[in-house]
Amino acid sequence: MSENSLFETKNAKGDLVYKVFASSIFAGILLIWIYRATHVIENGRIVWMGMVGAEIWFGFYWILTQSHRWNRVYRRTFKDSLSKRYEDDLGGVDIFVCTADPEIEPPMLVINTVLSVMAYDYPAEKLAVYLSDDAASDLTFYALLEASAFARHWLPYCKNFRVEPRSPQAYFTTQSAHLEPQQPHCFNSIKKLYEDMENRIELAKKLGTVSKSTLIEHKGFSSWDSYTSKTDHDAILHILIDRDGEAADVEGCRLPTLVYLAREKRPHHFHNFKAGAMNALIRVSSEISNGPIILNVDCDMYSNDSQSIRDALCFFLDEDKGHEVAYVQYPQKFHNLTRNELYGGSLRVLSEFEFPGLDACGGPLYVGTGCFHRRDTLCGRKFGEASVFEWKGRAVSRSGESIAELEERVKALASCTFELNTQWGHEMGLKYGCPVEDVITGLSVQCRGWKSIFFNPERAAFLGLAATTLDQNLVQHKRWSEGDLQILLSKYSPIWYGLGRINVGLIMGYCTYCFWSVNCFATLFYSVIPSLYLFKGVPLFPQVSSMWFLPFAYVVTAELVYSFLEYLWSGGTALGWWNEQRMWLYKRTSSYLFAVTDTLLKVVGYSDSGFVISAKVSDADLLERYKQEKMEFGATTPAFTILATLAMLNVFCLVGIVMRVIWAGEVEAFHRSLGLQGILCGVLVLMNLPLYNAAFVRSDKGSLPSVVTFKSTLMAVSLCSLSSLL
Repeated sequence: MSENSLFETKNAKGDLVYKVFASSIFAGILLIWIYRATHVIENGRIVWMGMVGAEIWFGFYWILTQSHRWNRVYRRTFKDSLSKRYEDDLGGVDIFVCTADPEIEPPMLVINTVLSVMAYDYPAEKLAVYLSDDAASDLTFYALLEASAFARHWLPYCKNFRVEPRSPQAYFTTQSAHLEPQQPHCFNSIKKLYEDMENRIELAKKLGTVSKSTLIEHKGFSSWDSYTSKTDHDAILHILIDRDGEAADVEGCRLPTLVYLAREKRPHHFHNFKAGAMNALIRVSSEISNGPIILNVDCDMYSNDSQSIRDALCFFLDEDKGHEVAYVQYPQKFHNLTRNELYGGSLRVLSEFEFPGLDACGGPLYVGTGCFHRRDTLCGRKFGEASVFEWKGRAVSRSGESIAELEERVKALASCTFELNTQWGHEMGLKYGCPVEDVITGLSVQCRGWKSIFFNPERAAFLGLAATTLDQNLVQHKRWSEGDLQILLSKYSPIWYGLGRINVGLIMGYCTYCFWSVNCFATLFYSVIPSLYLFKGVPLFPQVSSMWFLPFAYVVTAELVYSFLEYLWSGGTALGWWNEQRMWLYKRTSSYLFAVTDTLLKVVGYSDSGFVISAKVSDADLLERYKQEKMEFGATTPAFTILATLAMLNVFCLVGIVMRVIWAGEVEAFHRSLGLQGILCGVLVLMNLPLYNAAFVRSDKGSLPSVVTFKSTLMAVSLCSLSSLL
């Protein structure tokens, strides 16, 4: 690190110890493979081959995951040095907030995110915030209009009292007991303004329309008519605050630019979901503010640290390494998790271990939110020796053009036909054709020679909403894993597209996620066959007295202990780790199975992937059960039928063998020959205790529907009966 560096990079402590440990695990995996190759049973050869296949897959996948842990790095920024060197000459930053459905993503949620990023500790004249509304909702536009007025009071309040976080809702919820002596009066005034705004927006949402006086007052509402719908409307563009105009806050200071955009949509034009919205924003912003840095956030992911822009600039403006950096990815973190993370949604191990490992190999994946980009790299620029970062940007010349004229001209860039016969969605902007457009875009940027940075500051930069039901989690992971598998099977597969372009460790890291869904086969096999053969009394693992028992016991125990410690080191709880293991099982046996099935159907032309928006609202009863950490099973989805069938199968097998052993008095023989199978089946039963509770004990709306319980029980009994006959 030179004296002029704006950040430093440190290797993780204990790397050598981990490498020795990982080597011992690998040796154990090799011994398991050798055992399977040298101890083939004559009866049940197909099942034995299945065990071999599953264990080869588990070992192969474990090798891939070592790219995350073999050599981890952590970053620290020097914002004071940045300020001393560049404070008077900072470049522009354009911030994109995307929303797509006012029912799933309520307007109040959206504008809290917008207000939080408008209030960054950054020169307002160099900040522009764009809201992309893919539903073209006049209620969302009205909420943004209200937010633009409230910002005149909120931004100076944040600056005067150094407020954190700068999402009003989050601030008022957590901060009332921690005020400075001179602050209470101002606090009460600003809170009253916020509550009045909230009441007006909620009233408009309840009525389904904006008041007539408001419609008349602002010309922007003339863009909506009786024919406007989510899927069929003209491009709507309104610059609500123009930083180059006379807009100022209550203290006379300039405000950031604020723009509303609903790109044109027509039923006969495919709109490419979020990727299409982002590309429209890139084009539109280039004519209004043209900031050389772009930040994009989901509408539920509010800014939790007003210094995040300055942290990111430390990487882009570093004199030694800054010219190599295409994007800076912050971790996804959430503010509504339960203490023990019921659905394992914190991504804490990914943030603390996996992405720092990828960072050492050339950079993390782009995950679609909380990411700062260089505009030119998003627009297709390749890395080269002359890749100097034009961080001051190119000023947009208005040439006497009025706001109305600018809006009318720029709207054409958001038309649904603009991209026809262009490179947008291919060589320019975010890539199309994949449910995880963010991952494939980041990969293509890295394959053009650029590096990326993962930065996980002590104070979370962004906080969002985690899914609050099991069904939401499974659907979300189905979309992610399906998209990653589609990348693997496309021309952008990291295996052949990345080979020779990016680090081999980074290729392995991408493959870890691309192979997520393929894990379903080995996991399903291990969740069913050993338990059925336990029920039959047929051993599939070495006896406890055999030396071959040791590698199985060591690999399983060592991996579980390390996983447990890794989770605790990441700030989790013991029960949180157990919940994570349950979700690991549920995702692999349902979400990933559906992801593989849909992908294969898409390959042969029978299915097409759609973009599923994760719900950001829940009813009061559901939220109460979530806070009590009761899992939600109250839906008749195919996923729940599969999970319940596996749960019933394992409990029947365990009860059956226990009764048989006790009846025959062969406890010692069982322990010696079927010990590992019994432990595996017992662990699967323990993991499913919440499901049994939902099926047979609970009577609330989150209990397992009786029809699902009946079907799963019938299928489990049928499988047990069939296995006894074979």
